Amino acid sequence: MKIVGIICEYNPLHLGHKKQIDTIRSLCGSETAVVCLMSGNFVQRGAPAIIDKSTRAKAAILAGADLVLELPVEYALSSAEGFAAGGVSILGPFCHHLCFGAEDADGTALMRLAKALLSDEFPPRLRTALESGCSFPAARQRALEEMGLDASLLASPNNILAVEYCKAILSQRCAMSPLPIHRGGDYHDERPDDENPSATALRRLMLDGREWSRWAPEPAYPIFENAPLHALEAGERAILGKLRTMTDDEFEALPYGSEGLWRKFMHACRSCTTLEQIVAATKSKRYTRTRIDRMLLCAFLGLTAEDLCFPAPYTRVLAFNDTGRTVLKEARKTGAFLNAGERHDSDYCRREFLMGSLYGLFAAAAPEAPGPEERRRVYYHR
Repeated sequence: MKIVGIICEYNPLHLGHKKQIDTIRSLCGSETAVVCLMSGNFVQRGAPAIIDKSTRAKAAILAGADLVLELPVEYALSSAEGFAAGGVSILGPFCHHLCFGAEDADGTALMRLAKALLSDEFPPRLRTALESGCSFPAARQRALEEMGLDASLLASPNNILAVEYCKAILSQRCAMSPLPIHRGGDYHDERPDDENPSATALRRLMLDGREWSRWAPEPAYPIFENAPLHALEAGERAILGKLRTMTDDEFEALPYGSEGLWRKFMHACRSCTTLEQIVAATKSKRYTRTRIDRMLLCAFLGLTAEDLCFPAPYTRVLAFNDTGRTVLKEARKTGAFLNAGERHDSDYCRREFLMGSLYGLFAAAAPEAPGPEERRRVYYHR
């Protein structure tokens, strides 16, 4: 049985995601097992997921996935490089392929860029470009062009992540091979495309209370329909309260705060009245908004740069069917997997459960009760 992994967020799951799962089986065979490694309650753009992880995992199983695992928060809140590397480290030991969407699904071109980014020639060229004041994306593109490569692929968000997946596969020397497929539509489109809707557009519809069922897979939509929604704005005062009580040392320990950015962020937190003002006062041509958003959320959750450097000691199992249970049995031979809600005697687990309670402060309607991780259970679809 072939096993194909997907590193995803499903924030929310939509027709484009269902299309990817169906495409995998059309390419690899109907008996192929699909494993989704999904961000939990906090996602890579530096925000709470709009719907909780258990509901999203159940929806993924109903849409055709066989096994849904939780991408540990340290990887979920990392840069594209850390996000990809963390995901590949979990799926690589037991999956045959890693499937991902890309605006340009040319596996050869993506691998060529990945190899260049891992070469000894790239780092000094990148440093020179960064020292000129460029943002990281612009500096990366300039360095690659100086090496004689066409870096235009890295102008698109899914291509950027696709190259990072290829880098992770190469650097970790795993046997898993990339399986890129074309991702249509606009990743940031604020109006949903009929065939390839953007998650950004759907989140806007959901929070505005407008109809979005036509873009959700039919088996999954009913469980989304009455699920509580979450948004960063709903937890703004909770975040501000945390930021206003942080010490200088705590700011300095934050992820993404190198080159003195943490100090600029700290001064903004101590002088601005809203999150939007803090972000506006901190971001610049060199430091993107997404980087600041992730720094802000890590500050609220108590995650340090050191925390993001250590591999997660286990991966949570959120949902599976009979095929997924068979795959999980094999995966347990090469990695540590804990069921949703299962306790582990470690500081890591205690912090994980704490962050689960903090997620409830982002509920759009009203704050949710603490302690959801203790009550969480694996969804089994017979």
